Amino acid sequence: MQARTVAMANGWRWIVGGFQLFRRQPLVWMLLVGSLMLIGLASTLLQPVGPLVTSLLTPVFIAGLMNACRVTERGGEPDLSHLFSAFRGHAAPLVTVGGVYLVGNIIAVAVVLMNAGQEALQVVLSKTRNEAAMAQALRDLSSGLLAGTLVFMPVLMAVWFAPLLVVFRGMTPVAAMKSSLLSCWRNLLPFMLYGAAVAVLWILATIPLMLGLIVLLPVMVCSIYAAYRDLYPEEAEPEATGSSPD
Repeated sequence: MQARTVAMANGWRWIVGGFQLFRRQPLVWMLLVGSLMLIGLASTLLQPVGPLVTSLLTPVFIAGLMNACRVTERGGEPDLSHLFSAFRGHAAPLVTVGGVYLVGNIIAVAVVLMNAGQEALQVVLSKTRNEAAMAQALRDLSSGLLAGTLVFMPVLMAVWFAPLLVVFRGMTPVAAMKSSLLSCWRNLLPFMLYGAAVAVLWILATIPLMLGLIVLLPVMVCSIYAAYRDLYPEEAEPEATGSSPD
């Protein structure tokens, strides 16, 4: 399935569209995203299995949030059950997407460590600071992070729209990730603007005491749906099964 190619300015419109969805049901959206954050935090208590399982299930939860976006867009009121709605009928393909994302993360971290070196990380974390050694360590880490980012970006592009394509279009995980990757690549300029805008908004949201993230995080979630609706026209879109709870 081929997505549309849009103008660079659409990257900002996705954020605006996300905010418009959020403000229809702001308290519900804070509850939905806050609940997902709590699940992520709770998983860290079960090291090392918890974070791995959460990574595998993240696309399932994201798909549930996209179901909530669709309900909101159509004038309904989503509830907490929507967060778990994609477990019905789509869990297996979405976990496959999560597996690709997890492996991509592991490879990216390995690339960072191979390029930066374990010594650079030890110097940065050391309490005894030598300015020359610290400067070299920071250069090595910067190089490693750049290499890791270059490896990870295609993985992120491949999974960005994959949960939506699996749930809303009935695509297989491989086809969904391929379509998502091509869609992001063909719309690289709007995604660059989107990323830059999110970075600026993130900085502003952390002042003071990171309270702005209570709004920004749900807006970012809704902006993924807004981007999907922009790039993938709805014509001939089949009705998703299990898209909303009974």
